[in-house]
This record gives sequence, structure tokens and C-alpha cells, in this order.
Amino acid sequence: MSQIYASLPLLGFAAWSGTGKTTLLEAMLPKLVERGIRVAVIKHAHHNFDIDQEGKDSYRLRKAGAGQMLISSRYRRALVTETPEEEATLPQLIAQLDQTQLDLILVEGFKKLDFPKVELHREEIGKPWLHPDDSNIIAVASNTNASTELPQLDINNLDQLTDFVVGFATQDKNESFSCSDVNPSEMMSVDEGRTLILEQIVPSKIQIKVPLEQALGQIVSKDILSPVNVPQHTNSAMDGYAIRGDNLDRDSYTVVAHVLAGHSYDQPLELGQAVRIMTGAPVPANADTVIMRELAQQKGDIVTFDTVKAPIKPGQNVRQAGEDLAIGQTAVAAGTQMTAPELGMVASLGIDAIGINQPVKVAIFSTGDEVQHPGEAQKANCIYDSNRYTLLSMLTKVGCEVIDLGIIEDSEEALEATLQQASQQADLILSSGGVSVGDADYIKTVLDRLGQINFWRIDMRPGRPLAFGQIQQTPFFGLPGNPVAVMVTFLQFVEPAIRKIQGMENWQPQVFNAVATERLRSRPGRTEYSRGIYSLDANGRLTVKTTGKQGSGILRSMSEANCLIEIVPKQPNVEIGEVVRVIPLLGRI
Repeated sequence: MSQIYASLPLLGFAAWSGTGKTTLLEAMLPKLVERGIRVAVIKHAHHNFDIDQEGKDSYRLRKAGAGQMLISSRYRRALVTETPEEEATLPQLIAQLDQTQLDLILVEGFKKLDFPKVELHREEIGKPWLHPDDSNIIAVASNTNASTELPQLDINNLDQLTDFVVGFATQDKNESFSCSDVNPSEMMSVDEGRTLILEQIVPSKIQIKVPLEQALGQIVSKDILSPVNVPQHTNSAMDGYAIRGDNLDRDSYTVVAHVLAGHSYDQPLELGQAVRIMTGAPVPANADTVIMRELAQQKGDIVTFDTVKAPIKPGQNVRQAGEDLAIGQTAVAAGTQMTAPELGMVASLGIDAIGINQPVKVAIFSTGDEVQHPGEAQKANCIYDSNRYTLLSMLTKVGCEVIDLGIIEDSEEALEATLQQASQQADLILSSGGVSVGDADYIKTVLDRLGQINFWRIDMRPGRPLAFGQIQQTPFFGLPGNPVAVMVTFLQFVEPAIRKIQGMENWQPQVFNAVATERLRSRPGRTEYSRGIYSLDANGRLTVKTTGKQGSGILRSMSEANCLIEIVPKQPNVEIGEVVRVIPLLGRI
């Protein structure tokens, strides 16, 4: 089925039953009409219903078998369509509206779909808030305070609510939530956003020399060449006896020496001679074959070999000098991240210090008057800052030096001073919170004044709002405020940028394919990142399931996950047994 989307502002009202959605809409509609707003309303019903009374002609004809019943009069017309197999989708319903005659579409219901909504909440209903688990909610209308950065309205102030809806309907299209949330063509894909970011990232050219013990996790600045052959000498690959490969037709050999590792037999091996030798010891001149000790029987200085059990092949069990690395050969290439194997290999070459790209310095801060430091007595309507701690950890994982600037108050002066400081001290700046459309205007004002910043809406979940640009030539990322969204956008956009600054060109995260053990859903055209757990089943297949509730404010979903399940835009639905992409989180968070 083709996707059909609204071409004008679309706004929903999300609430628990009993909150009074219909009553509020009924009271607001006359006020919207008075303001000159042409409105259509789409209502989702969870039960069977009839729009005509039993006994009327249209009712009787529909009941008799008409799949579609169109009734028209001088004043109105109605099309009743039977949908016994599948309920109509919201795009299908929108497509039936004459959008040329409208300014705004209001939706009651469909609260689980992805389009802008206002949450209606009454404390006396006793139900939990919806906005922590729905990143599409753009404002909250309630009779109590909510702990959120979203605009808050008085649910009992009809004029205030009407003003908000009118403002939404008449705002500039480029700033509108409606089209960018409903039509993927108005949003940026994950790949497009990442490509645009990486095009503006310049690798660091500052190189420093560090001892090996400080090089773990760092990026090699230039090729490390081997100053020696590895192995340095042609040596035995096991404990046994070294003989000449051109003298294999004998029944026995005379043992002329016993060579331990770290020692050698410096005489050329003659025909009929053998040397008992240990693993790693250099083989004598002329010797090129080693028979393992388990196949040998030595009496006095005579040794024989069981060639029936294992025939002897010339050259067996001998490692040639320079077989692993020759003198001048690249041992570790520039742009490689130093891990335990690389450190061990470089140490084996006798090298005790290497050149690396200077570690990336990243300044981080959180924004918002409602954000507090952990350990403080919690104030009313405030939340504890978790984002700085997750970012600090993830930055440390990728080898960055972190400059923690703390929590910045909601003021233009504080933000400008912080960004000025960060741009002078850091190679990259990260903030969390305060970049969504609808946030305080001074944030955009300050960012525009100090640099070139783009505010994007990425067609992904979680993590739709993203700001990126330059502040005095220093790359800046404005990440969302929800904790899980912060981590997902870091993994998809910030880490690739850091890897390029570090000198790792074309860095890619590890990706597997796994079989889904539960149904997974995503909106067509959007990239969905569910937190998942992958494992091997009894048949040796890699399988994956979600961690449960996937709200972007539920940090537990990341704590319990060992992967992200990436549902790509061309795969909106994943059924049980279908293959889905899995991004392992081990070592990244």
C-alpha cells in the first residue's frame, strides 16, 4: 500500500479515557472557527459504531451487503466503508480529506502512532503521564505540574489551549511539527544526517608520543614499522628433534645437542645428525624440519621416529625468520586503535613508545533549570541529571578526554559564556536537552550568534531532534533530553564523528543479523532503534528480543540490553522468525 501523508498541520490529543478529550474538542472547535481556522477532525473509536440509525435506507443497504455506502444530501455527505479484514490506517483516513479546504487536522485517538500530539492529563484520573514514553508529544495540558521540558498548558484554560493550537496551525512550515513528523520526505534519514556530519568533520593532525602503557585505546598517528624480523631466527614450532629435510630416508639419527629456548647450536647440522630442540629455539644451519617429541624414541644418543603413525614432511613444524613480520614491514598501520594484541606485538619488537593522535577533548554540559545534580535534595518539578554521566562514560570508552561543564541554567548569558569557554578548550562540544523545536528561543539565538548551527529532525526513534554545526570552528552537537535518546544519537552520530577526528577513516560499528523472536513494529520510512537482547538458541541461531518497554526515558531498557535492534526504513514490520539487524553494545556503552 502506498503511503499517503498530510500536507498541512496535523495535531493529535493523547489522553487516558475519562480525561475529556471530546468535551475539550467540542468546546475548542467554535473558537478555532472564529479565528478563521478551517478544521477537520479524525476520531478513532475502539468499538463498533453506526453513524446512521437502524431502519434508515443507508443502514439497510449497508447491512444487505454494500461494502461502501455513500449517502449525500444538500447539506452533507457521508461515505461508510466496511473494513472487516483490516482497520483503516491514519494515512488512509487523511487521504480521504479534501486538504485544499483545510488549515488544520485534529486527531482524537491513534495515540500510539507517530505524529505531533498534546497530552491531556487530569490528576484525579490517577493515570501515569504519557509524554515520558512518547517523543511525539509536543506539549502537556494538565491541572497539575509535570516534570518535563515541554511547554505546559492549563487544561482548564480553553483560551490558552486554543492559542496554542492556532499557533501550531499558523506557524511557518519549516518550523512546523506536522509535516516533518508525518511525512518522511520532510525529515532527514539517519544515513543522510550522518553523511552531512562526517563531511564537516576534519581529522586531528596533532600528534604526541606516549609510552606503551598509556597507548591503550589510542589511535596510531603513523605506521609502526618493524625494526627486526619476527621471528628473528628460523625456529622450532614445538618441542622435538630438528633434522635435515634432505636426509629423511634414514632409520635413526645421532643426537649431537640439546637446544633450549634462548640458546642455540652454532654448528651446521651434518647428514645423519639430529638436535633435540625446544619450542622457540633457533634451528641449526642446514636443519629445516622438526619431528614432535611424541613420535620420537631416544636411547643414548640415538633417536628413531615413528613414521608409520605420522609420515615426516620436509619443512614441517618450523617457523621461518621474518615469517610474521619482516624488517621494515608495517606492524601497526596508521589509524589503528591500540588494543591488547597491538600493544603486545609492538612490545615484542622492542618498541617502548609510539606516536598517537592527540586524544579528542570533548566538553559536555546539560541544560535546564529543572535539572539537578545527583546527591542534592530533590526539588519540586525537578529531575536528576543522568545524561552527563552516560555521556562521560561513553566518551571515556572511545578514548576521549572529557571536560565536564556541569548543568547550565536557562539563561542566554550562561549558555553563551559556557559555549565560548567550551569552544576554546575542546575539540568537540556536546549538550543534552534544549534543542527540540519549541524550546526557549534564546538557545537558537545564542547558537546562531556564535556559529553556524542546523536544527534537524531525524526520521528515527528514539532521538528525533538533533542540532549540529560549528561554534568558532569547534563541532557542536545538541542532543535530545531523553536519556535513551541521548545514548542512541551518540552512537549513531557522535561516535562516528569522534572516530573521524581521531583519524579512523570510514569507521563502521559491528552489525549482525538475528532472527526476531517477537513482533517488532516501526513506522514506514523511519529507522527504529529498540533495545534488545541477542543470544544463541538451541539450534545455534542468533536470535533477538526486546528488553520490554521502549520509552525513550526508560534507562533500564539500555541497562538490560546488549544490542540495539535496528529496524531499517524499508522494513517497517518485523514478524516472528524474520531477520533483523542487530548492533552490539558491548564495549560501546
